[in-house]
Amino acid sequence: MSEYELKRFELLAELSDAELEILEDLLEPVRMLARQQVFREGQEADGLLLVHEGKLRFSSERTEEAGVAGPGLAVGGLSLVVVGPREVTAVAEEQGTLLKLTRTAFHRLAEDAPRATTRMLEHLLRDLTLVLRKGLDKL
Repeated sequence: MSEYELKRFELLAELSDAELEILEDLLEPVRMLARQQVFREGQEADGLLLVHEGKLRFSSERTEEAGVAGPGLAVGGLSLVVVGPREVTAVAEEQGTLLKLTRTAFHRLAEDAPRATTRMLEHLLRDLTLVLRKGLDKL
């Protein structure tokens, strides 16, 4: 059984226990303190963050919109395959733990468990499609 209960992350729900085991070995736990900046808008995105414990609050200098991500949510998934800047700043609302999957570790996962990476990419593309549709609806 996973130390981090990885099946609770929608992004990982379709992965087998064997795939989750491989993935868990690649994840880097990151402790965060309350009010700690986790990343800033414009900083190069270097991987996916899974919110294991705690909450992240997002803000942007470009828009007035903000958001929150709590346990079980994934942040920055597209940075696994696309090099570019973070679109928002993330600050920990409370003490907690993030699980980081770097782009390099994702490439290792692709070699060791290609089905897992395919399932993750399918999920990320579904999410991106929803965002694009919402944007088109506003036009």
